[in-house]
Amino acid sequence: MINTYTHKKLTWVDLENPTTAEVSQLMKEYNIHPLVGQELLSPTVRPKVDLYDSFIYLILHFPTVSHSHNGKMEQEVDFIIGKNFLITVHYDMVDPLREFSKMFEVNSILNKSNMGDHAGYLFYYIMREMYKNLSNELSGITNCLKDIEEKIFAGEEGKMVKEISDTNKSLLDFRESIRFHKEVLESFEVAGKHFFEEKFHYYLRALIGEYYKVYNQLENQKEMLVDLRETNDSLLTTKTNETMKSLTIMAFIILPMTFVAQIFGISSAYLPLVNSPDGLWKILGIIIIVGILVFFSFKYKKWL
Repeated sequence: MINTYTHKKLTWVDLENPTTAEVSQLMKEYNIHPLVGQELLSPTVRPKVDLYDSFIYLILHFPTVSHSHNGKMEQEVDFIIGKNFLITVHYDMVDPLREFSKMFEVNSILNKSNMGDHAGYLFYYIMREMYKNLSNELSGITNCLKDIEEKIFAGEEGKMVKEISDTNKSLLDFRESIRFHKEVLESFEVAGKHFFEEKFHYYLRALIGEYYKVYNQLENQKEMLVDLRETNDSLLTTKTNETMKSLTIMAFIILPMTFVAQIFGISSAYLPLVNSPDGLWKILGIIIIVGILVFFSFKYKKWL
């Protein structure tokens, strides 16, 4: 599905789930290299930047922690950046692009947008919107971390083991998706210096700055998660140790009582109290007294 947006001399073509016919149409209209056209027909594994005579071809992957439309943990977006046109290609719905298209249409109608005089500026504003969306995704993870923190100190350490593991997986997937963004944007900066005018260099550096905002936010969350995991593990260990201590003390208290009971259970004609009318109660009293003495012995030694 092709959507085309125009503003002044700039054209943005957004292509979702491209077909062979749609790609062929774009190749003819914008003089796209056949190798690029072939790559547009299916997702690629690695991000990259290629500089051609009339455009820059750039591939990036973006994580989708909570807004996935196809069940996958990342979305690929291909950018073809010419002098006065920008082509974006993706293989499922990308929310930031959809939101930007609405803003682009409104600004075009009102004629109040300052998009610059070439498509590099349009690419910059789209990428800024993409990174803003990633920041919002991380804000959702921040809320999860705060919820985990509250539950940890509310005594739900056991339940939080899985929650911490799930959140850690989300952060790992997020980091894996943006792992190559820095290298790709730096390569794009070099290509952009040759392709666009010198004054656009500021926007190229600002784009890398947008990436670092997301990266630093991700690293802060990773550190917070590590601290929460250590705290949770420490509380779980302390609780387990206290339980084991209580069970051990109970076992040591019951052991002498069991020993006394076993003595009176021996078959012998010479055991005292066994054959007396109230022997049962006297034996039970002895067992209880032994247990009480052991209990207070532990209290005296501050084992309890």
